[in-house]
Amino acid sequence: MDGGSEVRLEAPTFCCSTCEGAPITGRRSAQRMKARSLSTSSATYSEHRRTQWLHGPSPVTTFGPKACMLQNPHAVMHIQDPASQRLTWNKPPKSVLVIKKIRDASLLQPFKELCTFLTEVKDLMVYVEKKVLDDPAISGDEVFAAITKKFCTFREDLDDISNRVDFIICLGGDGTLLYASSLFQESVPPVMAFHLGSLGFLTPFKFDTYQSQVTQIIEGNAAIVLRSRLQVRVLKENWEKKDTVDEKGIILTNKDLETSRKAMQYQVLNEVVVDRGPSSYLSNVDLFLDGHLITTVQGDGLIVSTPTGSTAYAVAAGASMIHPNVPAIMITPICPHSLSFRPIVVPAGVELQIKLSPDARNTAWVSFDGRKRQEICHGDSITITTSCFPVPSICFRDPVNDWFESLATCLHWNVRKKQNYLSSEDEEF
Repeated sequence: MDGGSEVRLEAPTFCCSTCEGAPITGRRSAQRMKARSLSTSSATYSEHRRTQWLHGPSPVTTFGPKACMLQNPHAVMHIQDPASQRLTWNKPPKSVLVIKKIRDASLLQPFKELCTFLTEVKDLMVYVEKKVLDDPAISGDEVFAAITKKFCTFREDLDDISNRVDFIICLGGDGTLLYASSLFQESVPPVMAFHLGSLGFLTPFKFDTYQSQVTQIIEGNAAIVLRSRLQVRVLKENWEKKDTVDEKGIILTNKDLETSRKAMQYQVLNEVVVDRGPSSYLSNVDLFLDGHLITTVQGDGLIVSTPTGSTAYAVAAGASMIHPNVPAIMITPICPHSLSFRPIVVPAGVELQIKLSPDARNTAWVSFDGRKRQEICHGDSITITTSCFPVPSICFRDPVNDWFESLATCLHWNVRKKQNYLSSEDEEF
């Protein structure tokens, strides 16, 4: 899942332990699957181009092969009350992807209990990543081995399960939800996240009553919040040295240079971070909005985040916290060398572009949700806009209450010691 290619190829087949050798065909070859996972084709990119409407492109409201958002007939001007967003099923779900945090011994027992419940009680096809089952604590459990034989396994970057999974269950912290988002570069199945990690801002469910909660989700009509993602397109100039030989037969390596462009595309749930990397110099990047240069960032870097990402790195850098239902993109400087450079919020429909300034002393580095970190050189560009494919995150109660509950319990928002009561006697003084 490192980069993008514009070519679509036929994919080889891969099989799970329960399909009795029947092939499951992906959309591309194993050699190109890495490209598919992080990049849609040029046709898909142009098909869902942003509009000039202030709220950006209308998000896709079908999630995976069977889920969709329940339409509200009382919606006014197509703007739906966030608290009324409901999930429903076109057909009963038959498959589920279980994502477990790797190398966390505390999750072994919940993982085994959940998978046994889903397989034996709910009769669902369970998809699990192969590296999860390779954990000796799981592969060495002979009792649980009978359950794992019924699983379908897949490998990140190689196997395409985008049309195989009806919904997702995450066990861990907020990172598991980010990882689930990275596995689906187009339509994302509904995600149910259990709080079994450290912070848990994006994971509203407690595991104590998982059976009744999972049953309720399978029966449908659950509250959801559509977490918008950023569609990021990185265009890199690949410079290749072409050796030449002078009149004396000496090989010259820094002569004629040939260039070729390499395009990669990513779907980002939290933020795109551009920073100065290992250099001691200030970062020096130009920021364009709809093709117009709006400012040059001189400092440690720049954060472009979704409303979901506003409570992550952005809030640590001094940005405001925005509810996930607000259609917006946040731009937050990291330690800017200017007292007046404050974070700003722009409409979701705009197109941002980041380039290294021509007079920059050093290159820059970019990462996407903390992953796929790479260097940005002169001539490279990063284009960012709102994606048409949000992440439908299943709520414990509803989008509004869940968000404020997370602010209070995880970030201790507006927590202080209260003033003492002022009695009538005190007022005399």
